[in-house]
Amino acid sequence: MTTHKPIKKAVFPVAGLGTRFLPATKAIPKEMLPIVDRPLIQYAVDEAREAGIEQMIFVTGRGKTAIVEHFDVAYELEDTMSSRGKDMSALEPTGATPGDIITVRQQVPMGLGHAIWCARAIVGDEPFAIFLPDELMVAHQGGTGCMKQMVEAYEEVGGNLISVLEVPQEEVSSYGVIAPGAEKSDTLVEVTGLVEKPPVSEAPSNKIISGRYILQPEVMRTLETQGKGAGGEIQLTDAMARMIGEQPFHAKTFEGRRFDCGSKTGFVEATLALALEREDMGDELREIMTRLLG
Repeated sequence: MTTHKPIKKAVFPVAGLGTRFLPATKAIPKEMLPIVDRPLIQYAVDEAREAGIEQMIFVTGRGKTAIVEHFDVAYELEDTMSSRGKDMSALEPTGATPGDIITVRQQVPMGLGHAIWCARAIVGDEPFAIFLPDELMVAHQGGTGCMKQMVEAYEEVGGNLISVLEVPQEEVSSYGVIAPGAEKSDTLVEVTGLVEKPPVSEAPSNKIISGRYILQPEVMRTLETQGKGAGGEIQLTDAMARMIGEQPFHAKTFEGRRFDCGSKTGFVEATLALALEREDMGDELREIMTRLLG
């Protein structure tokens, strides 16, 4: 049995300005906007921890310090709550142990590929995961998270892996799409090509790239020498496409749901969907929604 280097590091590109959510994001990072009562970034970090990832690397920009503060120990808050006999469970998962949250700065907004490249010194020669926190991936009831599913597939095939979801064919032109090769299982397929936002008639499949990646460190070398692509930015998709054929490359279909929290309607949909499933508010919210819809 081949053993593949374990995935212990994850990169979170969180330097974006969040202009679609202005004015809310003027002073608050969009990754700190809450879905019910947990910030978006915490869903991604919890998903990483579930998958056995130990080191979280945030690629940040100006005005993003609140993200790091969120994962720090809030001594005064905890002390006050504890002395008043308040329920502390809401704070438990957010505190970080020293060294497991690291930040690097992306000084110029030059695209996703450039943001990942900014983490090269910390990633070193280890394989690593990437999380785009705007994409909220929610496991089915009793199921495992997206990255845990990917790590299990990685342990089987190694190399590079991307998470994909199937969408109706007419929607493919909004996404990065894979060209699939040989099937390894119902949910695991080889990747022979990647196409960014293809016309519907030319799309090689209806499997779209969905914001979770496991990549080998060689991608940093590829990004280093890469020119600007679409939108004058250094594109991660271009770098991954260059690695196809040189290393194993697979796509894992996520068994769960995806919410695009980079859009306002997706953000509201995620808030409603997760709130409806909660025991402490689901029934009450159902009544409210019925009344509003009526």
